[in-house]
Amino acid sequence: MDDLNQQVRQTIQDQRRALSEAIVARQYELQAPFWERFGKRGLEKSIRDSDYHLAYLEEAIAAADPTLFIDYVIWVKRLFAGLGFPDDALVVTLECTRAVLQERLSPEMMAVVQPYLETSLSQLQTESVTIPSFLQEGESLTTLARQYMDALRQGERHRASQLILAAVEDGIDVKEIYLQVFQPVQYEIGRLWQTNQITVAEEHYFTAATQLVMAQLYPHIFSTEKIGRRLVATCVGNELHEIGIRMVADFFEMAGWDTYYLGANTPTGSILQTIEERQADLLAISATMTFHVSVVAGLINRVRAAESGQQVKILVGGYPFNISAELWQRLGADGTARNAQDAIDLANQLVTTKKANESC
Repeated sequence: MDDLNQQVRQTIQDQRRALSEAIVARQYELQAPFWERFGKRGLEKSIRDSDYHLAYLEEAIAAADPTLFIDYVIWVKRLFAGLGFPDDALVVTLECTRAVLQERLSPEMMAVVQPYLETSLSQLQTESVTIPSFLQEGESLTTLARQYMDALRQGERHRASQLILAAVEDGIDVKEIYLQVFQPVQYEIGRLWQTNQITVAEEHYFTAATQLVMAQLYPHIFSTEKIGRRLVATCVGNELHEIGIRMVADFFEMAGWDTYYLGANTPTGSILQTIEERQADLLAISATMTFHVSVVAGLINRVRAAESGQQVKILVGGYPFNISAELWQRLGADGTARNAQDAIDLANQLVTTKKANESC
């Protein structure tokens, strides 16, 4: 079944542009009054969006995990609602996708695809378009998080920075700043973009501002005594959302690890070389976008096959692993974590067990 899933993924990927054009053409026929008013530019955006839908679908199929596609479909439903699209826009999109794939795929392949589309269509009927704020009362630093968010939304990066630096000077642990301010604020930024309350430019500004504030905290982060353990951390593909793995690397520094943060778009050969040169105990891999799951799988396979990767433990993290509890196992990793502190706790367990086994 796994081999067939991979064949389906490859077939869809190879034909994705043609499939997207056929899907959009069919949808325009069914909803012409709405879509045609967006003109040629709107047509190209629709084809691009259909391409995204297929990319997520094929990754879910390759991972044999419908949850990945269902979650994406719900995300798109909320995005479309924020854009003011008709309530049935996504339903029609998925129905057109099903019809076109039915025409272009073999019955055997369509039998694999069908449950993913049917389950997603069913789930659409029950999911709300409302997304609650991530800045909820109950956490000790909620007020600070709201003040920080407000400063960023007003374009006052320096005031946002001063709020954080003052809090640290007052004795608030940098780890708590990361977990209770930076992390929920980043989630809230994503929610505001998804619901069409901020622009892409604003989202990028907020993220860049937070990265600058994080850099100002480095004197506190890099002052921890080292414990002789080494981490290599990276994002796969062309991930733009790399702030999460940067936070994880900072937590490892605060826990006394030597960290080597490679960022995004690092060639696999360079990652393997760094693991060998730094004698890494742990490789942390981040993926925010579901359509990069196969890239994570490919990187893990390359690391496992290399001599330098035989002893290194591998942690994976990011959004796809938060919504699919067993995905990390299917990809061959040693574990996953929902936040930076959980990553530290699990890493110490894994490396301690590894050291104990090596000494036997």
